[in-house]
Amino acid sequence: MEIYKDYLNLIKEAVDSDPLYQKEIKSELYTSRSPEKLYQLRSRYSNKEIAPSLAKLAGKLNRDIDFSQQLGLHPSFKHLKATNNTEEHYIVSAFIDIKGSTNLFRRFDKETIHLIVEAILKAGIHTALIFGGYVHRLQGDGLFLYYGGKNISKSEAVLQCLQMVSVYSHFIQNDLKDYFRENGIEGISVRSGIDLGDSPDVLWVNSGIGNISEVTTCSLHTSLASKMQGNANSNGVVVGDNIIKEVDFEDLFTPVCHRTNDENDRYIFEIPEKKFRYTQYDFNWIKFLKLQDFIALDRLGNVFLKNQDYSSESAEYLKPIAETNKPYFGYEK
Repeated sequence: MEIYKDYLNLIKEAVDSDPLYQKEIKSELYTSRSPEKLYQLRSRYSNKEIAPSLAKLAGKLNRDIDFSQQLGLHPSFKHLKATNNTEEHYIVSAFIDIKGSTNLFRRFDKETIHLIVEAILKAGIHTALIFGGYVHRLQGDGLFLYYGGKNISKSEAVLQCLQMVSVYSHFIQNDLKDYFRENGIEGISVRSGIDLGDSPDVLWVNSGIGNISEVTTCSLHTSLASKMQGNANSNGVVVGDNIIKEVDFEDLFTPVCHRTNDENDRYIFEIPEKKFRYTQYDFNWIKFLKLQDFIALDRLGNVFLKNQDYSSESAEYLKPIAETNKPYFGYEK
């Protein structure tokens, strides 16, 4: 989708100015970037700025962007900071991890890799904020997100989380992956895990000491979201049983064991003596994304933001068809 083109352009600029890349592709002598160029790339879309291309999505959804968030301090539970108080409240936990970034060290210098990873993270953070999420923690080139709080229903929080992960996964699977493949970098993908913990099963606490602390959750379902991320396939999303209970499209979820052909993969967690067995599901985020009211499809089923000008993209999609239907294509008098 065109909504991520500014982030992709930032990555392209970083790659094109990489000295190792210049030497390998352009057969030029090794030259370092100027400090001014590095600063210009590092400072793009920082602080309270979102890329213009992605801002179109925020405008379409009529969403305000909350840049006042602080890591480890969810606004609904920040009153627990530096206290020994606790509170029970539901939350949706999402772990999103970019895989294959280590391969970047085969081709680029550390400054370029930093710029690439930062662009990917910024795109993810901005997408999370657009869909009302809270960025709890950055983990390498991954994100730990919370959806939900005191002023939002569980079903709405689940919907927003699924929307965010679907839009972001589309960017990684398509735009980003295609660009890296063109430059000889394989294996870039994203894996996500999502789960919902109900109020009796989630304890909000202040964890740590003094300033070395964060307001976080003690919950089986937060832990399971992380574990399910590890069980997702390339560019896949795995969710827990509680997520399905809050949505109306159960046909988009399939037990993980159906993919692996191993019945042992049906449950992500079991307590046999309590007869507790918790199922994990593959989420068909591509089909889900196509059902969203802010998404439209072209004639080939490719997704784009509604009301977005995609005439140039359509021309490329239609080119193979038109080439077989002369004189309407490439006809010269």
